[in-house]
Amino acid sequence: MQIHGKTVDDQTRCVHYATPVDVVAIKFACCLRYYPCHLCHEETTNHSASQWPVDQRGQHAVFCGVCRTELTVEEYLAVDSCPNCHAAFNERCRLHTHLYFQVR
Repeated sequence: MQIHGKTVDDQTRCVHYATPVDVVAIKFACCLRYYPCHLCHEETTNHSASQWPVDQRGQHAVFCGVCRTELTVEEYLAVDSCPNCHAAFNERCRLHTHLYFQVR
């Protein structure tokens, strides 16, 4: 899986978010490319980000950098850790949900 942006390791951490729990990358609906965060997308593309519509929550759009599993938007929004390897996800990412996914 190719992760775009300013990554700092092979578990999808980036120059903006690099704590032990920053291990997901999000596929952006606008370009269908994985980025570690909204800032990486903003700094390395020439287009505005768009969010995954609510009716597309079944799309695989979240990548666990620990075990390399792709999750659907719905699966990701329902958990605090990877359902495959149990790696903890950063709970503060919930503050940015609206940047990646349309909210109900």
